[in-house]
Amino acid sequence: MGPLDLLNHLLNFAAPALVVGVLLALLASLFYRKVPVALSLYAQAAINFVAGLGALMGGLVFFGRDGKMLSYGAMVLACAASQWWAMRR
Repeated sequence: MGPLDLLNHLLNFAAPALVVGVLLALLASLFYRKVPVALSLYAQAAINFVAGLGALMGGLVFFGRDGKMLSYGAMVLACAASQWWAMRR
């Protein structure tokens, strides 16, 4: 596998966590009226992305392969928990 193939695989692995993290941070202000602890939208998206990526990496280690639905479910729960943590007050 060449370096461009490796980069493509890594970006495709991280893309679901990035999309869910950014969308959750954007939509949280519509549904949750409290002022977030992490005031910056970028900070909220970064926290969600790191939590989601951690869940995907945990699923990769546990199952030995990528793309399991349980890993994606854990990613959604991890992003939701991190957004709740960022919005608590």
